[in-house]
Amino acid sequence: MDGDLRSRFESVVERLRSMENPTNVEGMARFGISSHNTLGISVTTLRAMARSIPKDHDLAIALWMSGIHEARILASIIDEPSMVTREQTISWTSDFDSWDICDQVCSNLFDKTPFAYEIAMEFSSSEREYVKRAGFVIMAALSVHDKNAPDESFMMFLPVILRESQDDRNFVKKAVNWALRQIGKRNLRLNELAIEIAEEISESDSRPAKWIASDALRELRSEAVLRRLSIREPARRPARRPSS
Repeated sequence: MDGDLRSRFESVVERLRSMENPTNVEGMARFGISSHNTLGISVTTLRAMARSIPKDHDLAIALWMSGIHEARILASIIDEPSMVTREQTISWTSDFDSWDICDQVCSNLFDKTPFAYEIAMEFSSSEREYVKRAGFVIMAALSVHDKNAPDESFMMFLPVILRESQDDRNFVKKAVNWALRQIGKRNLRLNELAIEIAEEISESDSRPAKWIASDALRELRSEAVLRRLSIREPARRPARRPSS
């Protein structure tokens, strides 16, 4: 680490440590957030802090390597997506030790990389809980953030959601459900396809699958969602099921 980078790194870490709140760490732990090397700083505060830090890939890497929980979230906000490599995404996901780190990194950074769709598919088949969750969080984030993507980009995720709907690990099933709901709220065509997949999932004897399906169907069939999609896109195109 050169002198200038070290100075920037130490300045940021010093600011983070000055905001340490052990009481918040205890509260975060009750929500399943790792208390290891955690300072207890809210994401809202971290986002405000990030606004005063220029985008900086090298600083992001240094902050991630510090192992400090909040420094890693901050790293995902200030990193430059165009400079992120696939190797970096693999390395960072292997370090995930908490659902909030997973969700922040995936929705702040990974979904904005040029290969976001590819790593979503890749991570979704991992045996590791947080890596697998990452795949579906990226799918959910892309559904919200990638406004100009064609429906086909999301249709390819639906068979994967069906395939992984029986995983009973809490952080996986919630992410699978999240991805399905976000895809189904994108437009009327994808809503219809997501409902079809949810109905197929509901036929499983698996408890996590039934929960994923019932929760998704409740929202995707809701009057509020259908009204919003109808206003946004009054002329619905015929839906075509994605192939398995």
